[in-house]
Amino acid sequence: MHFESAPQPIDILLVEDNEADVRLTQEVLMDSKVRNNLIIANDGAQALACLRREGKYSEAPFPDLMVLDLNLPKKTGREVLSDVKGDAAFSSIPVVIFSTSQAASDIAGSYRLGANCYLSKPSTLPDFLAAVQSMADFWLGFASLPNKEKR
Repeated sequence: MHFESAPQPIDILLVEDNEADVRLTQEVLMDSKVRNNLIIANDGAQALACLRREGKYSEAPFPDLMVLDLNLPKKTGREVLSDVKGDAAFSSIPVVIFSTSQAASDIAGSYRLGANCYLSKPSTLPDFLAAVQSMADFWLGFASLPNKEKR
């Protein structure tokens, strides 16, 4: 694989309420061949506050990629996805759903709402790490992300 380092780091908004999943994702992304900056929101309301640069997120960079869990407190991942894809200011952000749900209705519903990718979280640690690594390889190494526009 050939990865070119981006002149600026890729800003990733990780929306995840499970602290262990956050830590594991951080570990994999720290070792990524592409420079990245991980912004963490622990619930759906925080995710939207980050996008809108409200409160503690007033200085947050505009994300180039969002990794979104479906089962979140305060505002579900489905609601966040609907809000993001329904708002012209955010709709160009690629959204990867990364959820424990393997339900066909969740997968189809996520794509209907505009998800760019749906990955089911594996149940074993090695498979989880491999899934995050594969996601990083694709989205940070091969996919062309929208131009970095600081809004």
